[in-house]
Amino acid sequence: MIRFVLRVLIAAAGLWLAARIVPGVTADGWTTLIIAGFLLGIVNAIVRPVVTVLTFPLTLVTLGLFLLVVNAAMIGLVAWFLDGLAVSGLWAGVQAAIVTGIVSWIGQVLLGDARKVERE
Repeated sequence: MIRFVLRVLIAAAGLWLAARIVPGVTADGWTTLIIAGFLLGIVNAIVRPVVTVLTFPLTLVTLGLFLLVVNAAMIGLVAWFLDGLAVSGLWAGVQAAIVTGIVSWIGQVLLGDARKVERE
């Protein structure tokens, strides 16, 4: 449960950084960002796998770059559900997906691998 809360906070931090440095991405405050991080986790767990499978041929043709568009769509879906988060346009979404992905990757490195901890 603690890992889930930390992942939500890391996603919120990634969205906060995206709102700060990406033109076209805005967030009202930390409450909105935490809710957005939670919703992003749910969307990435439920919707993203389906979309990834459906767009697999396009992902293969673009050598994986289409996954940036899929990630941008997931952030756009969260922004569509949440009033305090706004993403204006595809390129703002792609840039937000890159920023959020990098922050999430750094957070995952800092948290470590949960499977490794369970095996020990």
